[in-house]
Amino acid sequence: GTSAPLGPRAASDPAARRDSSFEVELASNGRVIAVPCGTSVLAALRGAGLELLSSCEEGICGTCETGVLGGVPDHRDSVLEPAEREVGDIMMICVSRAQTPRLVLDL
Repeated sequence: GTSAPLGPRAASDPAARRDSSFEVELASNGRVIAVPCGTSVLAALRGAGLELLSSCEEGICGTCETGVLGGVPDHRDSVLEPAEREVGDIMMICVSRAQTPRLVLDL
């Protein structure tokens, strides 16, 4: 085996960037909710007391589709077409994350 220390992934590793924490802002009231590493947007919002629809929680059904008003989603679902991903105005909050420090959601 190797003796390399287990530490944070290098910044050049896309997975390291994609799993960082970020914030979501609710457009309806300006409330900001932190989404930690390893926690989905859906789970973070539910933890903050929001009641949101979801079904599969694996990014394949589309039930949790949510409008994005600001920021850039990091799409990890199996629902959206490539063109829809490029537009970036909707996301599946059960699996997708953020490429920017904050997303503004249509909630």
